[in-house]
Amino acid sequence: MSLPEDPMMLYSYLNMKLRDEYPSLDALCEDMDVSKEEILDKMKGVGFEYDSERNRFW
Repeated sequence: MSLPEDPMMLYSYLNMKLRDEYPSLDALCEDMDVSKEEILDKMKGVGFEYDSERNRFW
């Protein structure tokens, strides 16, 4: 499955996956074979940062 293109859908999708399936963004990216840097850049572009302690974007 590919990641959603819409930034708000991607935000929701990533947080759901991080909450329910993955212990970290690194684990999600490795398992889904996606670039962590691209995700971080895309999320930062719409005002969201990854919080590794809470394992979610905010």
